[in-house]
Amino acid sequence: MKRRLLVTVSGIIIWASWAQADDSMPFPLTPPPIDAASWVLMDATTGQILTAGNPDEERNPASLTKLMTGYVVDRAIDQNKISRDDKVTIGKDAWGAGNPVFKGSSLMFLKPGDQVTVRDLMRGVIIDSGNDACVALADHVAGSESSFVTMMNSYVQKLGLSHTHFETVHGLDAPGQHTTARDLAVLSRAIISGEPDFYAMYGEKTLTWNGITQNNRNGLLWDQNLHVDGLKTGHTESAGFNIIASNVVGRHRLIAVIMGGKSPKGREDQARKLLVWGQNSFDTVQLFHAGKKIGSENVWYGNPHKVDVGTTQDIYLSLPRTEVANVMAKYVIDRKDLEAPLKAGEQIGEIQVMDKDKQLASYPLYALQTVEEAGIITRISDYVKQKL
Repeated sequence: MKRRLLVTVSGIIIWASWAQADDSMPFPLTPPPIDAASWVLMDATTGQILTAGNPDEERNPASLTKLMTGYVVDRAIDQNKISRDDKVTIGKDAWGAGNPVFKGSSLMFLKPGDQVTVRDLMRGVIIDSGNDACVALADHVAGSESSFVTMMNSYVQKLGLSHTHFETVHGLDAPGQHTTARDLAVLSRAIISGEPDFYAMYGEKTLTWNGITQNNRNGLLWDQNLHVDGLKTGHTESAGFNIIASNVVGRHRLIAVIMGGKSPKGREDQARKLLVWGQNSFDTVQLFHAGKKIGSENVWYGNPHKVDVGTTQDIYLSLPRTEVANVMAKYVIDRKDLEAPLKAGEQIGEIQVMDKDKQLASYPLYALQTVEEAGIITRISDYVKQKL
């Protein structure tokens, strides 16, 4: 095994791959006290959890369910099964006045026979938290609510939401329906990294439909100092007051999830504390650039005799601002000698990111070019040199 010392890590970043990074934060930072049943603060770029309390406690999602409803609709648009300009004819099952399940709940105030575009229904789901709009979209995408719920749970599996199961398209309490703060952070990250114009709906403050104007219940959108641009609130008696808020300062984006808050203002106050602490305490740092050389290694029997090594994708890590200057990286070749032939993109070792003597993360190390076998004379010469 060969080890190479690399450079001190620094920089600011936008996107990340974190599959081999520990999602806990091994630094002695003190997060703010949070008054809620469970919570998570996630770096949206890397997926790292910066602080959490009971992140895997299964709870009723309430209207945070609508994040998955919107995600499924957006996937159907991506797959060209529907379009945002489709006109949806509203059925009686999506009529608030005719559905006792909706009594006293959030509505877009649709009426049977209305013709509404998918785009406007999505705004009704996100801004008004309209349970009726959820049903209308479910019917349009899947033919029925039950079929749509099956699609929702299919995406639960695809996203790896191991503590989540849905029974409704809107989030009103139902036996067997549950999720966690961690799973909701992962889902929110997937939504944010999707189409920018779709995510922009989560930042809209008001919607007027049929002469009725309703404000987005995410009051943090009005906080000009916090730079929140999404995502959603939710409340039922059993769930308490929930909120997911994402803010971005420069290129540093965070996701705060609060479940089981005490009041509408209380959930906002707790989310604000997390976001302010996270923005003040952390930076998201670019470690390596995709395809950029971080070292060069000898290749026996090769033409050429050298190969550049590095990563095949951009790599980032969330770090406390006070620790950025201390973080170093080294790579380790996983074999005694590199020998031709080598393929471009062939894994040849790993990169280890260290803070003093503590390993923070590891990532695959790849050959960045193909190295063919050299001619017979060079191979004989290398054989002799290697055996001496």
